[in-house]
Amino acid sequence: MRLTKARNILKPRPEGLYCAAGDFFIDPLRAVDRAIITHGHADHARRGHRAVLATQPTLDVMRVRYGAAFAGTSQAVRYGEVITMGDARISLHPAGHVLGSAQVCVEVAGRRTVVSGDYKRGHDPTSAPFEPVRCDIFITEATFGLPVFTHPPPRDEVARLLASMSFFAGRTHHVAAYSLGKAQRLLALLRAAGFDQPVFIDRATMALCEVYGQHGIALGPLQPLERTSLPDGALVIAPPAARDRITGKSERPPLTSFASGWMNVMKRARQGGGDLPLIISDHADWPELTRTVSEIAPSELWITHGEEAALIAWAASRGLEARPLSMTGYGADDDGADT
Repeated sequence: MRLTKARNILKPRPEGLYCAAGDFFIDPLRAVDRAIITHGHADHARRGHRAVLATQPTLDVMRVRYGAAFAGTSQAVRYGEVITMGDARISLHPAGHVLGSAQVCVEVAGRRTVVSGDYKRGHDPTSAPFEPVRCDIFITEATFGLPVFTHPPPRDEVARLLASMSFFAGRTHHVAAYSLGKAQRLLALLRAAGFDQPVFIDRATMALCEVYGQHGIALGPLQPLERTSLPDGALVIAPPAARDRITGKSERPPLTSFASGWMNVMKRARQGGGDLPLIISDHADWPELTRTVSEIAPSELWITHGEEAALIAWAASRGLEARPLSMTGYGADDDGADT
């Protein structure tokens, strides 16, 4: 009976995950009357909802990306604060993915379902760390849901970047990184490693770095990529599409990197990793996924997107019921990915 009641809390609909007890959607795929948003990436946060509830940083990100009229009304919720909608009690908890990212805990009649959104467990000075929340049903991503995905320490990857910049001191380095989350994490990692020189970033990344600054996260000296030229040995952090603009600003072609968990796959690294693939991800790897499920100990596991089969088999080997939750539309941000 307990699990049966928990299964009724959220149901997939064409618009997204729907809670009838509270009459709202979580990360809906199209405009709805009431939406709870886990974080600001475009595959989760869309414009046009009549009312939006999210953390303040997520609302600020949506405002920068979509303009002041991104929703009819918006309500900011602090981590751990409980909001009542109809017969549902809702609370947001840190997901560790990007600034303001949140898990959504929905409780109805004493039963809990937690929607994790996208998350990671590794240290990130630009995001509040993931908080395990006990629940009956845990809804997880599985972007890197295969045992082969074990991400190295990000500081080691940044050390490789800095070593390349030292060896090729006169060459511009372009690290392809998406404008929300990955770029800011890279900046914070570079500053922690002692790199204090200006970093050149594109306009969209600059606007989002300003949001991070408003929430107390210092990212060091930044310069706009839109300037007419780049000094010798410049470091650029910008989405992959910025490569052509960078090439025209330097005497020699830049050395390129791509920062993503997918660089763990040799074929992908060879095809798109550039001169220096960097394995830095904002999603949980296999050990983090399995550790998280073990810590939370839900009665049932639902998997929204990614490599579902391996995680389902792992859960079954431990007597945990798991199933895929087919929700198209998640997994790629508007500038390519957020991996």
